[in-house]
Amino acid sequence: MSFRLQSTGRHAKWLFGAATALVLAVSSAASAQTLTIDSWRNDDADVWNKTIIPAFNKKYPDIKVQFRADPPTEYNAALGARLAGGTAGDLITCRPFDASLDLFKKGHLVAVDDIKGIENFSPVAKSAWQTDDGKQTFCMPMASVIHGFIYNTEIFDELKLTPPKTMAEFKAVLEKIKAHGKYTPLALGTADQWEAATMGFQNIGPNYWKGEEGRQALIAGKEKLTDAPYVKTFTEIASWAPYMGKGFSAQKYPDTQNLFSLGRAAIYPAGSWDIPIFRKQADVKFDAFPPPVPAAGDKCYISDHTDIAIGINAKSKNVEAAKKFLEWVASPDFAAIYANALPGFFPLSNAQIEVKDPVAAKFVGWRKDCASTIRNSYQILSRGTPNLENELWNVSAQVINGTLKPEDAARKVEDGLAAWYEPHKKK
Repeated sequence: MSFRLQSTGRHAKWLFGAATALVLAVSSAASAQTLTIDSWRNDDADVWNKTIIPAFNKKYPDIKVQFRADPPTEYNAALGARLAGGTAGDLITCRPFDASLDLFKKGHLVAVDDIKGIENFSPVAKSAWQTDDGKQTFCMPMASVIHGFIYNTEIFDELKLTPPKTMAEFKAVLEKIKAHGKYTPLALGTADQWEAATMGFQNIGPNYWKGEEGRQALIAGKEKLTDAPYVKTFTEIASWAPYMGKGFSAQKYPDTQNLFSLGRAAIYPAGSWDIPIFRKQADVKFDAFPPPVPAAGDKCYISDHTDIAIGINAKSKNVEAAKKFLEWVASPDFAAIYANALPGFFPLSNAQIEVKDPVAAKFVGWRKDCASTIRNSYQILSRGTPNLENELWNVSAQVINGTLKPEDAARKVEDGLAAWYEPHKKK
């Protein structure tokens, strides 16, 4: 770049200063890097843009970050198209298990085992974004969601109820609410099917199959879905039907949320992701209790399900900057920001943080007393046809609707798994 100075003195000095400033500006712009994040979480874009990214830029002002989200149902296809066309972001939010594992196997994600901070995550926290042998991790874990029950504290106070600790107490509470007649005891619908499995079967089930012990035994073929823990879980959710109100089989997820938000239902089988929604929508005061154990004295387990992570696009031109972002994601600073900006999404790192939302704090506090596990259909067992996750949606809804007996539901999902998964095939 050259400049011709046609005058002397002050004017020449001014021109020289301006030229120098321009050169420095161009140099600075050239050295600045911009990272693009691709995500399916379009509901938290404001949190990323207004809270998370500005916090990152306080530490790394020269790395610009832009957040790009697709609707959840369109993300996989959109991301696949961008990867194929070379337009995917530098950073890719990772869904748990097979979808992200497939991206890694195809060379779209790089291993993150050498990135500082990966040691802050337990084997369970990393399991959703590792190869089957656990030797390579390809996304930095971010957050999990926890299952339990949210309840209307005003209704509980009115009816002089206390949160149940055992299944017998749970049934007694439901009976008292039903007998009172003013409120729906249990807010749950089966029209969309997934809630029956996610907030029903996967919510209380870990207490029956003993969390990770049972989940790993199922993968190894040492236990089958026709065994007692699974039949008992189906039997339990089948018994909920009389407490779910009229028309529950036609009730969709938003209908269920509204039923609770408007104060018409006492108990809501929940995922912690519902907390921000109820904070915005609910006209009622609410709290939470963990899944009741089968009997007094039983050890408790919670579905502390690995939900979201973030990885590096192998074709990114800003890999080093992307690694710095992942280092920051692994830090206690990020954990504290994420936990409180999105209450109900809990950092997976071992950082000790204060969760300010009282109900979110209640959920994450269960980790101290209960053993964490993840949904048993997510790792390996939904790779074939029929897909175990989708099968569980269907049979759980049918069990609650009364169109399928618990034993028959267990047989159906076991037969489906045995049709393609070698450890479950009949010898």
